Amino acid sequence: MGQKVKIKCINNNTYTKYSRGITLAEIAEDQNIQLRSKVLGALVNNKLEKLPFEVFNPLTVEFIDITNPDGMRMYIRSLSFLLYHAIENILPGVKLRVEHSVSKGVYCELQGIEEVTVEKVAEIAEYMRNLVQQDLPFVHYKKETEKVIKLFKKNGFVDKVGLLESRGESYSSYYQLGDSIGSFYGYLVPSTGYLEVFDVNKYYNGILLQIPKRFEPEVVEDLVIQNKMFEIFQEYSNWNKVLDVTNINDLNELDQTNGTEQLIKVSEALHEKKIAQIADQITAQRDRVKIILISGPSSSGKTTFSKRLAIQLLVSGLYPKTISLDDYFVDRDNTPKDENGDYDFEALEALDIEQFNQDLSRLLKGEEVEIPKFSFEKGQRYYDGSKMQLEQNQILVIEGIHGLNPKLTHTIPDTFKFKIYASALTAINIDDHNRIPTTDNRLIRRIVRDYRYRNYSAEETISRWQSVRRGEDKHIFPYQEEADVMFNTALLYEFAVLKHYAEPILLEVKNIKPEYAEATRLLYFFSYFKHIKDINIPPTSIIREFFGGSSFNY
Repeated sequence: MGQKVKIKCINNNTYTKYSRGITLAEIAEDQNIQLRSKVLGALVNNKLEKLPFEVFNPLTVEFIDITNPDGMRMYIRSLSFLLYHAIENILPGVKLRVEHSVSKGVYCELQGIEEVTVEKVAEIAEYMRNLVQQDLPFVHYKKETEKVIKLFKKNGFVDKVGLLESRGESYSSYYQLGDSIGSFYGYLVPSTGYLEVFDVNKYYNGILLQIPKRFEPEVVEDLVIQNKMFEIFQEYSNWNKVLDVTNINDLNELDQTNGTEQLIKVSEALHEKKIAQIADQITAQRDRVKIILISGPSSSGKTTFSKRLAIQLLVSGLYPKTISLDDYFVDRDNTPKDENGDYDFEALEALDIEQFNQDLSRLLKGEEVEIPKFSFEKGQRYYDGSKMQLEQNQILVIEGIHGLNPKLTHTIPDTFKFKIYASALTAINIDDHNRIPTTDNRLIRRIVRDYRYRNYSAEETISRWQSVRRGEDKHIFPYQEEADVMFNTALLYEFAVLKHYAEPILLEVKNIKPEYAEATRLLYFFSYFKHIKDINIPPTSIIREFFGGSSFNY
């Protein structure tokens, strides 16, 4: 009788002995794991593994499905490969580039085709559905890097070759589906049969790959048109092409002295130009615009953006005055609670909307108003005699997560408002088939900032992140398209700079913690980047809000 190993299964809290060499898929079947949808992979000692993973030592296993962020990433990667394989067979010679998330899906460009027609997209979708019906395996290979590089060169994957060469690993992985090969930043699902829920539609002159709802995985996400969001993504994508920096390998190949210094200067100049243009738009409407509302998700750089916008407004002869929404919290006893019974400080009802609107109305009439303060220690509002009155050429600036929600300023005429959405809309890719989610951009910023200025470990920041994301989905993202303008706070070079600050923090997360899986994923992500020093980054840069050296006070 062969040697046995003891497996602890988190999903049903059991300890079971199995023969060495058993796969995770076999354990899941034996344990009869029932999740919201199909089991896609597992966290093994808090590290993501694919279902064919063979077990030879005692370990702890937690099986995951699409409702887990890691499961959703596996699903989207696999759909992207399925799409690539379909395009290779239907449109030979056409190049797929997976661009960014928009309209509850993933936007993809087809290069080498004059027009993407509805009929051709429908043909691609039908081909993909046939592949799902056939339940073909995504075959995973791990070979000597030299051999993988030769294979990628043969297939024209210049962007992937550069990454393999720069990482310097002895062995590298890739997947194969039929006659198509590809490499991915993470695992795929076992086979095409797992990808039953998706849709493909023509979107602008590209394709929108629609994905399942995370908590209703049998249903495709609703297509929400986001024209303004798409346009800002495209603007920065086109700018990247002009700079010839669209993927990580392009960034890594820059001369580490003159090349990176030039990229930093151009990226910062673009930010300054865009902020100045927004200030000019506001100034041109100074007779009607009295309130600037700024919103955006966590770690989007709203604070630095607001300060830089204020400077540009002063240049134009407008004097911004700030009102903090935090001062309009209702008393703690009246704060709404979430489904877990905890205070929901992110709910709109946590603010005294009526008092806020009354004060705004009086200010716009030229009256003097006593502005409240809020004691977070006591959980109560109080007044200390602080007063405000708008004078000629003064304009109110209000920053907060509810800034674009019409209910926040429901008694104020829209003609008085200028609404801005600011977020880190990542414009660089890992390679043509692997995008970098904007949420990763913001999470990395927050991990660095929380560690340096709020005394939070990476473990603590990661543990809170899903709750933060739920709040954003509820209170911020539904109102993005309400904005008059959008500003992309992401910088082309920032991951290569943040690498130096983030890696030591992430390495502190122990493998006994659930957050270890996310820390490991982000460390793997950073392994693709060559470090860029921060010496040439100006003190007014948005990125300095997160690691230090800013000339602004926060």
